[in-house]
Amino acid sequence: MKKYRLLRLAMSVLVAAQPLVSCNDLLDIDPQDKYSETEAWKNESTVDMYVTGLYTSIKSMSNFASLSLTDGYTDLLKYQNGVEQTWSNHNRILLRQNYITADSNPLSSWGLYGDIFKENVFLRDAGTYGSKFGPDFLEARVGEVRFIRAINYFRLIRVFGGVVIRDESEGVDSEAQKDKARASEEESWNFVLADLEYATQKLPETWPAEWNGRLTKGAAYAYLCRAALFAKRWDVAIQAAENLKALRKYGLMDNYADVFKVPDNKEIIFAISYKIPEMPHYLDRYFAPDGIQGIRRAVPTSELADAYDMADGTPFAWSGAMAADPYTGREPRFYNNIIYNGCTWRGNTIYTYVDAENGFVPFKENQDPGTKNTVTGYFIRKFLQEDHADFDDKGSDQFWIEMRYAELLLNEAEALAESNYGANRTQALANLNEVRVRVNLPERTEAEAPDKEAFMALLRKERVCELAFEGFRFWDLRRWHLASEVIEGKQAHGVQITKQPDDSFVYQQVSCDGEQTRVFPERYYLLPIPRDEMEKNSLIVNNPSW
Repeated sequence: MKKYRLLRLAMSVLVAAQPLVSCNDLLDIDPQDKYSETEAWKNESTVDMYVTGLYTSIKSMSNFASLSLTDGYTDLLKYQNGVEQTWSNHNRILLRQNYITADSNPLSSWGLYGDIFKENVFLRDAGTYGSKFGPDFLEARVGEVRFIRAINYFRLIRVFGGVVIRDESEGVDSEAQKDKARASEEESWNFVLADLEYATQKLPETWPAEWNGRLTKGAAYAYLCRAALFAKRWDVAIQAAENLKALRKYGLMDNYADVFKVPDNKEIIFAISYKIPEMPHYLDRYFAPDGIQGIRRAVPTSELADAYDMADGTPFAWSGAMAADPYTGREPRFYNNIIYNGCTWRGNTIYTYVDAENGFVPFKENQDPGTKNTVTGYFIRKFLQEDHADFDDKGSDQFWIEMRYAELLLNEAEALAESNYGANRTQALANLNEVRVRVNLPERTEAEAPDKEAFMALLRKERVCELAFEGFRFWDLRRWHLASEVIEGKQAHGVQITKQPDDSFVYQQVSCDGEQTRVFPERYYLLPIPRDEMEKNSLIVNNPSW
């Protein structure tokens, strides 16, 4: 796990490496709980401690940190109860009208401005103190911090659209300068892309062994490709993907399952690590079917399970022989990602039929937290550590993959199609098929994708099957402007399985939403600016309909 030690280090140095207040505030006394500017810029070692402290804002990108998988806001994953906890906002957002308001928005990322301020302080001070360091050393660190700032602005823009751009200009353009208008969405994306472009130019391909895990040139190219999709800058996304490929450092693993089990594998572009006992997470404790902590927080839906084809590429359907034996002969990603009725888990057979220990129960608000049941007939398998027996007591240390090569291939395929599908058809299909061939599925053909619309339908399905639970579906639906179509007025489903006297099973598709319909009004595409920010900043204008 050496590659991913940086985030653990960043946690340990957070207090010591806190960014600074202004020189005037410091007077002549070095504070005891943070470095002064002169101390932070004393030598290369203290600068590196400063920079690694700024990495802590990246830790929240891991869905393991909060146990709030963003696929739970979509058709792919169902949170099972309504206990009043942060991680149970999914049902309240999906099933309650007007749950999101300017006063209370669980999806708000506005608090990232606190991290952005710290990053801006570093960039400001680099202009004052950086001359004592060699240009390669300084530019690499500035590249890191601009990358981190770009990530934080990216996370703001995808929620709110155009945002207030606060940077290191005029000392530090901080929240203390209250009155500042929002930039347009295009201007906001341009700011992010400029930071990422800088990072691609200044970051090294690799770091010395003691700094394995820091952001690299490859990570910058991958994130630039991702951000350019949201900005609809297809040319930028394509070029970033090609630049990453040219590094000849990354590629698909031969075995899909190994991507999530083998540390430091070639498919990982950037990941966030955990370590027992210093910094564990608790995904297994609350999501594995055999955890002792009670209810499984979230379970896959039939919408996800049914998206996985048969091994020969035939679409799955609840009819004929497939309906009688639905879990035999499916493609490899189904078996890696989903625990289903009759599968083996930790050496035991898991049964999800009605009245089994892990059996189906109908969804209801405030589900009994002492149960180990499922409201869909499925459990998550992806990410869980099947060979780790002490997860209830000690937590887990599976790594969260923030960027990997398969995503990059799909991102570039989408950009190629959106840019000019007629001219780019061959390459777009090649990227898509590289992902499919890895799991022994037949290649998509030009006959199946004669135009952009047909190709995008295939691509969207591939993203569902390849990237399930990795934090993409909710944001994909929003940027495609398909969230209302997929969510509004709909219900998600599970499979109620009944065991017969002859030990056969009867399968019935049922709602897993308690017969409630889901909500995603048009105004949810751009969420409200927090009311307290509106009150502080007289120049800020809220999004329409809020």
